[in-house]
Amino acid sequence: MAKTLQNLMPANARKKLGSAAKLNVLSSHDVFRVLKDEKVIIMACNTRIKHVIPGIMRAAEDLDAIVCFELAKSEGNLKGGYTGMPPHIFADTVFGYAEAVKLTKPFFIHGDHVTTKSPDPAVVGDSRELIKAELEAGYTSIAVDASFNETADNIKISAELGRMVLDAGAGLEAEVGEIKSTKEGGEITTVEEAVEFIEGMEKAGVHADLLATNNGSKHGNYKPGEEVHIELKRTGEIYHAIKKWGVCIAQHGITGTPLDLVGQFADYGIRKGNVGTNWQNIAHDGLPADLMNTMRDWAKKENKDIKFATKQFLAEINSISRESVKKIEDMSYKSAAEFITAFRARGTASLVTKRLLDK
Repeated sequence: MAKTLQNLMPANARKKLGSAAKLNVLSSHDVFRVLKDEKVIIMACNTRIKHVIPGIMRAAEDLDAIVCFELAKSEGNLKGGYTGMPPHIFADTVFGYAEAVKLTKPFFIHGDHVTTKSPDPAVVGDSRELIKAELEAGYTSIAVDASFNETADNIKISAELGRMVLDAGAGLEAEVGEIKSTKEGGEITTVEEAVEFIEGMEKAGVHADLLATNNGSKHGNYKPGEEVHIELKRTGEIYHAIKKWGVCIAQHGITGTPLDLVGQFADYGIRKGNVGTNWQNIAHDGLPADLMNTMRDWAKKENKDIKFATKQFLAEINSISRESVKKIEDMSYKSAAEFITAFRARGTASLVTKRLLDK
């Protein structure tokens, strides 16, 4: 029997944090093997601007919820992506805030969308190097996204890279069907595609805890008047077809989805819910008006999405007044509490702790 959660901390996180660290960092594998049959969703936060992190952590502490902090390859690759935070900087930031706010609840850091768009050895090698850096930084969960490839190549790439993840004691998420709304040309993942993929992974000896599918969601903000269309019925059918392997669903693209709809997700096998652009929106609302105007002007001039201004103006963002930081933190707390409640995640920290320590 493990006496404390720290006894269950994966070796890579323990090496990163040191033996004296008191944080409760878990592998997502341990989290989801406990919660796979519970109708709850763990909130995964793509925190592109660091000021939102402490508010999310305070909400998790107060609501007794496990949360995840993550960046995708595009957001935080080896060169920092468009956030300016490579894996070691992002992990240090999350761990630093956890210590500062005295977070006692379990959490994990996830490498979201390690996109691998081709079976070319050089492309796979780039993803391997990113995963290596994420694990060294203390990430305890990785999403290998080779969904751009045909199923056979997706299985081969996901299994090869997934072995690295599992060997490190981290949890694995995989993906079938590129996350893209049907209006943008996305195709809804079929039950047959999901089963073929998971069967192939299991035959290769690589177990994914989570499978992301295309069920009609999209990344980023919804445009004014644009309808949210998520195929929950298909999502549930996929879940029931793959749950015999102990695999649950990871839902991407939640920003802009009404909370009453979000509240239904857990009934369809969704156990991890990614919330990304929401936190960027909150940070932007709290940044000084003159800085936001400068960022918008830059994005317009460069003909780029405003998210790319994050790295360009990182120094200015990180040096805003304490008053602005507090405003962002408070808004983040409120939003996190709403999502945790909608996800039915209140009490997940105690539930997971009890079950892991009783075994």
